[in-house]
Amino acid sequence: MSNVLISPTGPEISCQNWEIEGLLRLFLNSIDPRVAESSKDLIVYGGRGKAARNYEAVQAIIDELQNLATDETLLIQSGKPVGKFKTYESSPRIVNASSVLVPHWSTDNYFSELIDKGLMMYGQSTAASWAYIGVQGVLQGTFETMGEIARKHFNHTLQGKIVLTSGLGGMSAAQPLSVTMHGGVCIVVEISEEKIDQRLKNNYCDIKVNTLEEAIVLAKEAANAKKPLAIALIGNVSEVYREALKANFIPDIVTDQTSAHDLHMGYIPNGLSLVQAETLRKKNTAHYYELIKESLILHVEAMVNFKERGAIVFEYGNNLRNQAYQAGYEQAFQLPGFASDYLRPLYCEGRGPCRWIALSGNPEDIYKIDEIVLETFNHDKRVARWIQFVQEKIFFNGLPARTCWLDYEEREQIGALINEMVKSGELSAPIAITRDHSEGSTMAAPFRETENMLDGSDVVADWPILNAMLNASAGASMVSIQNGGGVGIGNSVHSGMTVIADGSDEASERLRKILVVDPGMSIIRHADAGYEQAKKALDKIKLGKR
Repeated sequence: MSNVLISPTGPEISCQNWEIEGLLRLFLNSIDPRVAESSKDLIVYGGRGKAARNYEAVQAIIDELQNLATDETLLIQSGKPVGKFKTYESSPRIVNASSVLVPHWSTDNYFSELIDKGLMMYGQSTAASWAYIGVQGVLQGTFETMGEIARKHFNHTLQGKIVLTSGLGGMSAAQPLSVTMHGGVCIVVEISEEKIDQRLKNNYCDIKVNTLEEAIVLAKEAANAKKPLAIALIGNVSEVYREALKANFIPDIVTDQTSAHDLHMGYIPNGLSLVQAETLRKKNTAHYYELIKESLILHVEAMVNFKERGAIVFEYGNNLRNQAYQAGYEQAFQLPGFASDYLRPLYCEGRGPCRWIALSGNPEDIYKIDEIVLETFNHDKRVARWIQFVQEKIFFNGLPARTCWLDYEEREQIGALINEMVKSGELSAPIAITRDHSEGSTMAAPFRETENMLDGSDVVADWPILNAMLNASAGASMVSIQNGGGVGIGNSVHSGMTVIADGSDEASERLRKILVVDPGMSIIRHADAGYEQAKKALDKIKLGKR
């Protein structure tokens, strides 16, 4: 089969109905070369996150979906279809488990052995659940985080403030744009000039420089003028951060979003180019990992030093602290995590990362939904500001899509509105409604979403399993359970869901249920943990009577 795969578009379908066709298009969109980080290797994002195990599995998934009956459910195990059963038309068309190991064996070493044997793949989060939409998918979560930092520390704005960070991959490229969206200046360190050039092309960064000195001059000029600016600096994060300290350059905010959760593919040690790293990784793996450990310690030690010298410093959910701690740096957890410090209040009110994808391939369908969002939720200034900004800044790659953090009531409303727009013909084809995994009840991740829970339930993974089972019961089109997404194997359990809005009455009923139970679980989870904000939200919406 061809190594170039893209999603079909338009009104003609090759599956039994639009629900199955929608899932097929989402799958192919995830590995589309315009969307995926390395389509030829089936790498969607995040180091080695995949949507399918290998090319044989890709073809098998396509064949199975094109022949799947409307009352059958396809089983996918770590990116390979393994069977299908007669169920109900209201059942999920796909149930999917990826990267899930018995806890005792849930380590990188065992997992890598299984990958080498062809028995598994790393599903990341939205890679294996076929919900990846490029950088925009994580952009608003990053936008919300920077907004909370601005609110908490800088009187609601980042104007005149400088952020130092690193990473311009499929997730981390959201950082510079989310800073400039709040008026700030961002210096982002990236070792791959190819990635930098791509982010310049897509408007995520404004300028590329080769030295820290250049970056500091430009950043200070922009900050003094209170103008937003995103500066991409070619370099190695561990080296640049230490160089900044030596130069007595202390930014207002320091973080990092390299793929440190995946040390094998996602983190480049000091002193090596990308080509040198790739060669050493293959020829002398043991030495390569020793260099990584040295770099991690120096990297995180520098971040702790920034914190001690007055910067706001935090880990951005990539398991960096734990990796440095395991490498031998005992002070790593002096740095806080972003979720517990900045996103948990949003989780408590049921606000989270909803997204919708135009299966038609027509950008106008997304813009029409934008108009409805702006009209319906004009009371929510955060949503209005977001939609207006991304309309100006975001280019669609692959299937047009929009992500938007909506609260409990807004999500139920948008599902009904979108399905009605499909039914009336206002939209040219059905819409896939899905979400990120980074949410209150869908992720058990003690180094990220569930760090420092009020009742100490950081490692309790019942919640994402309950979330998945409930979504399957409520009629989601696809439900997934995964391990490790974003923070590495053994460090999280998480679940994903997708439902296709095809304009039917059946879809309307599914959406009404799914978009209540999914965010509602987040409120329940945090109320159970003792958060007063969540308890009040639970009382207000009377979940038990819905």
